[in-house]
Amino acid sequence: MAEVFARDTGWSQVYLSDEERAEIEREAECYPRREGLCIEALRIVQRHRGWVSDHSLAAIADYLNVDAAEVESVATFYNLIYRRPVGRRVILLCNSVTCWMLGCETLRTRIQAELGIDFGETSADGEFTLLPVTCLGDCDHAPAALIGDRHHHDLDPDRIVALLRQSREDE
Repeated sequence: MAEVFARDTGWSQVYLSDEERAEIEREAECYPRREGLCIEALRIVQRHRGWVSDHSLAAIADYLNVDAAEVESVATFYNLIYRRPVGRRVILLCNSVTCWMLGCETLRTRIQAELGIDFGETSADGEFTLLPVTCLGDCDHAPAALIGDRHHHDLDPDRIVALLRQSREDE
């Protein structure tokens, strides 16, 4: 991966790859001002690196010519921007009132037993990270979860385990 120098922050040099910069520039065509690219730039970097480190955040701020605090505020507002390393697949388990009433805690217990992790943790093999999410907008089919990019609803403990195992086999 070719690296392009962004700037020296005093504690480290930070970079965006040529590919990341090219994707950001493609998105820039849809925005009248570069500041509006912030969330898309974060998503692009996360897609390439798996998460957005402080170094990456500083590189994005520099590249877009915006204050790093502004990029940080966007990154921390959106719960799908990960500011620390996560597994290859993130499990977002809905814990809204409806999902809670219909068994999300039982699902959580089964995930813990299957993967040995709780909320905020990553499995030993680096495959899965389990995170709570306030709502997946699927209350009429609760409980629900997002495993990687796939949305699942009407879940029960056996089905969640089967989905996790299938997810491992898919790649």
